[in-house]
Amino acid sequence: MSNLKIKAEHLAYMKKEIETKIPMELMVADYEKGNFRCADKVKDLNKRFRADALHYAELTNWVVDNLYPYLYDDYIDSALKSILPKITKRY
Repeated sequence: MSNLKIKAEHLAYMKKEIETKIPMELMVADYEKGNFRCADKVKDLNKRFRADALHYAELTNWVVDNLYPYLYDDYIDSALKSILPKITKRY
């Protein structure tokens, strides 16, 4: 049993949208190489990667409408950790 706070249907929706809208292998490669805006200023690469994935999957407004009524940012980030791969800084 998962100890994530997010509802299963919301997690499934996020996963589907991210997998459908983002070419993950390319995004991982770009982020690991630092090929993204302000890469030189990033302190937590994985957190930035997760936040950008949410944005690129066009889920920002959906999160506000569906998740913020019952979740905090840390819980949303934990859900994203369960969906997205962990990346390694190579730059």
